[in-house]
Amino acid sequence: MSDWQNAHDNAQQAAERFKFEVIPLSLTKLPALKSPHDKGHGCRGECGQLGHGIHDASSDPARIREMFEAARHATGYGIACGRPPHHLIGLDLDRDAEKDVDGVWELRRLCAQQGIAVPRTVIIRTPRGGYHAWWTGPDDVKVPNRAGQLGPGIDVRGFGGYLVGPGSRGARGLYTLASDPNEVTVHPIPGQLLRLMTADKERPRKESAPSARTWAMSGGRALVGLVRCVLDAPQGQRNNRLFWAACKAFEHAAAGRLDADQAEDALLQAATEVGLPDKEAEATLKSARGDVLGAA
Repeated sequence: MSDWQNAHDNAQQAAERFKFEVIPLSLTKLPALKSPHDKGHGCRGECGQLGHGIHDASSDPARIREMFEAARHATGYGIACGRPPHHLIGLDLDRDAEKDVDGVWELRRLCAQQGIAVPRTVIIRTPRGGYHAWWTGPDDVKVPNRAGQLGPGIDVRGFGGYLVGPGSRGARGLYTLASDPNEVTVHPIPGQLLRLMTADKERPRKESAPSARTWAMSGGRALVGLVRCVLDAPQGQRNNRLFWAACKAFEHAAAGRLDADQAEDALLQAATEVGLPDKEAEATLKSARGDVLGAA
């Protein structure tokens, strides 16, 4: 069976059996369908066309088939978080020996410190040896997507985000079910853990913000390069450069390699330094974030 057929069949099963809303993913784990619009658009699927990322997610078999037929290169599928009936919430627990990161150990330490008893739930094993833990959430709470706030190697997938479904193939290999296949039950998230996920994260005041390059240095080489792209933009291309850099940054964030809020702060500061008006820069960043991460 081809990767495409396997991804399509698993996506259909996830929708039929669990009522999950799904989209096709490429080998890079990003939405497989390109946007039909020019950069900077604000459409989130109202046009009726495909290519709006997580906004295309559906549990309708015919719609799923249509999406996969339009994305014959798809090798996986994403499951939308934060949507009824489950209001799915996920933790991406990264393990990287080279970077001395172990999200599983960090989560255990966090739960021990907070006195949280983590229930059994659906666990997905990632190709790099990490894990995704899934929980259901309340219908009146929108959990934000965040990278590293709960601890090193722990990323939150909430409203507007998605989780890679089991059976998907990424560039590094397959995503597989690690928990008991005879008991595929997504349990409610512990209240204490939910509160930690939704706690406000302080962001620096604009008037005391460091330079864009200072912001970028703590985000790694990729963010430094994207900030430099904005800072070097010639007159007349600043907004286009900002949108392109923001999309790339949020793609890194979707893959867990950057903190989305940190990247947004760095790029906003860069835009300010090259003379873009605050409102224009903020609108461009919001549009890019919506295109890639589906943020509200």
